Amino acid sequence: QVQLVESGGGLVQPGGSLRLSCVASTSIARAYVLGWYRQAPGKPRELVARIISGGSTNYADSVKGRFTISRDNAKNTLYLQMNSLKPEDTAVYYCNLLLPGGEPWGQGTQVTVSS
Repeated sequence: QVQLVESGGGLVQPGGSLRLSCVASTSIARAYVLGWYRQAPGKPRELVARIISGGSTNYADSVKGRFTISRDNAKNTLYLQMNSLKPEDTAVYYCNLLLPGGEPWGQGTQVTVSS
């Protein structure tokens, strides 16, 4: 069973930056889609950013220009660089892969933006 482990979350002041990492127990090179999602209390899980196998990326309008998704196939790691963080970015962030054999999720990492 594929495992995804996120890290890099924490408490940061508004305007600060964090970089999230998601390490996979399988090769991410074979993933059709690699994505970051988030879920704030009382709200549904939403897509933050994703990379499609051809290399194109999509971002939620609320994070465009501030967040950057990237991958390192050699390390089987997906990243999310988050800059200019806002209180409304506070949520649990999850990584997700769409693989030929399934669609695993990580356990999530908490990001809290507060002064």
